[in-house]
Amino acid sequence: MATITKRLLLSDLVSTDKIDQVPSNYIRPITQRPNLQSVVRDSIPLIDLHNLFGPNRGQVIDQIGRACRDYGFFQVKNHSVPELTISNMMQTARDFFNLPEQERLKNYSDDPQKTTRLSTSFNIRTEKVANWRDYLRLHCYPIENFVHEWPTNPTSFRAHVAEYCTSVRGLAVQLIEAISESLGLEKEYIGRQLGKHAQHMALNYYPPCPQPDLTYGLPGHTDLNLITILLQDQVPGLQVLRNGHWVAVDPVPNTFIINIGDQIQVMSNDKYKSVLHRAVVNCDKERISIPTFYCPSPEAVIGPAPELVTDDEPAVYRQFTYGEYYEKFWNRGLATESCLDMFMAT
Repeated sequence: MATITKRLLLSDLVSTDKIDQVPSNYIRPITQRPNLQSVVRDSIPLIDLHNLFGPNRGQVIDQIGRACRDYGFFQVKNHSVPELTISNMMQTARDFFNLPEQERLKNYSDDPQKTTRLSTSFNIRTEKVANWRDYLRLHCYPIENFVHEWPTNPTSFRAHVAEYCTSVRGLAVQLIEAISESLGLEKEYIGRQLGKHAQHMALNYYPPCPQPDLTYGLPGHTDLNLITILLQDQVPGLQVLRNGHWVAVDPVPNTFIINIGDQIQVMSNDKYKSVLHRAVVNCDKERISIPTFYCPSPEAVIGPAPELVTDDEPAVYRQFTYGEYYEKFWNRGLATESCLDMFMAT
């Protein structure tokens, strides 16, 4: 069996050492490995946002509500983020991961509290089995607080990423308002609970893997944030758990994949569920995905919306600050699928 690598990044292990088997520190126990043959072909709802601000807004709100309730995931088209902005973002990610090793490593850190950092796996300080992924994680709202930390190589990095972040934030705010309305709440309710708001993103790089049935890009998990807006290239990898089966979500050009996170589950008092999903890898092709995580700010107090708490449906969760949740999530790593059970009402 291969030995544990000493390289800091997986991509450099794969490209430089030309490995032909998965190193031991990436191999999952037999009971935790992906059964890639059992994945079903299905689809998640595709929602046209063209009418979100037209006379048929109510119909779009209903579609979003049904998708949040029944799937926890949906795709959107006609989302107002320009195609050029999207293509520039994807090319910037490719260009960054194609930089020489020493250039990329200028951004390396294993500290989850660092607001701009290149790392690998998930949280290498806490986990016992590594994930087949490198990533560049960025905080990006308010942009002026963080842009000076971002890489300057590629030279277009800051300009293209700033343009993308700003455009995607506009989409996030629209979706949060729609989700709020779909719950029967005021359009502004969820947005008001988020404090000053926060936005993070990750540029995920999944190299080709010689034995994809032994490891994960990311194992099954829920997202800790409010909503995630995912841009992915045309290489499949995302899978969503639905009715006890893993469903492969094939990429659709010029769409985003939206999933609700743990904070929406809490605010909705379990009407909407934060759904397990995972990233698998393949032998032949690298894959890039770019999730944007829209979040409360750390001091924001999160809890079930009072309008959704009744004698018949009491509060499922206690109130907590998002900073408390964030800290527990990163300390826990992905050792368990969700940490919502740590915040249940007594």
